Amino acid sequence: MREKLQKILDAARREISSTERGDYESLRVKYLGRKSELSLLLRQLGSLSPAEKITLGSLGNQIKSEITGLLEQLKQLPVEGPLKNFDPTIPGITQELGRLHPITQTTNELIDIFQGLGYDVATGPEVELEKYNFDMLNIPADHPARDQWDTFWVKQVDGAPDNVLLRTHTSPVQIRYMLEHKPPIRIIVPGRTFRYEAEDATHASVFYQLEGLLIDKGITVANLKATLQTMMHQIIGPDVKIRLRPSFFPFTEPSFEMDIWFQGKWLELMGCGMVHPVVLKNGGIDPEKYSGFAFGVGIDRLVMLKYNIKDIRYFLSGNLDFLEQF
Repeated sequence: MREKLQKILDAARREISSTERGDYESLRVKYLGRKSELSLLLRQLGSLSPAEKITLGSLGNQIKSEITGLLEQLKQLPVEGPLKNFDPTIPGITQELGRLHPITQTTNELIDIFQGLGYDVATGPEVELEKYNFDMLNIPADHPARDQWDTFWVKQVDGAPDNVLLRTHTSPVQIRYMLEHKPPIRIIVPGRTFRYEAEDATHASVFYQLEGLLIDKGITVANLKATLQTMMHQIIGPDVKIRLRPSFFPFTEPSFEMDIWFQGKWLELMGCGMVHPVVLKNGGIDPEKYSGFAFGVGIDRLVMLKYNIKDIRYFLSGNLDFLEQF
């Protein structure tokens, strides 16, 4: 056994002294691991006489100690190869932190504003049924919005009750919510919408809207205007002016375009109005008892105004130089 122990020490001296630091772990396992030749030999001491146990046990511990020292010296050697000339004082590569998209940031701001006014956040499917997107919102079958060049149809068969499309606005959630809840109703609906558009700096086929709906007893245009004024003051600035200009939408009566005074001129920003009695009836609400208002604003347009962005196509470009500004 003495000769075997000496051979193990001699082999360890030769191999450890002629290798690189990168081999430290494999050599440690080879010479000091639980299944190493040295460990197996030392386990056989129990079968020897008391005198041999003392002598060979002491020798084994000395060899184990020396190999441990050789391995520690190996561990302290500089790393060879690509990291040989590594300078630990050079600053490391910092981890880039992600951030929210500007549309998401503004959406969250809008949610905070309206939750402060007592509104709930409602959601609905982006792939929608024709009856919710058009029929129950008092949009007749011959309305231009139903044309195949304005709408992305998933399934369209004339007269079919289950035609499917990508929603052209967030308004279908109005009907879905009214059918499931009783007044008073106070909701906003942020979400993605789709229209077949010739894309340019101010038009996109995929864009984001914020729908607003309030239904209660005694609601008037004054409530609508005050709500929109509050929203614009919070998003654009406290000095912004708004005006309601008469317009037409099938789902509101009366209907308005809301303009804001921006950079020295009136700019049309969004549609709004009092919920049409037919829409209230379709939602299971008595228009003789309740009234309400609704509005829909393009979140993309709000972000463009807020940050003076000239091209809506930046939002879906994935351009980090643009996105990292927010």
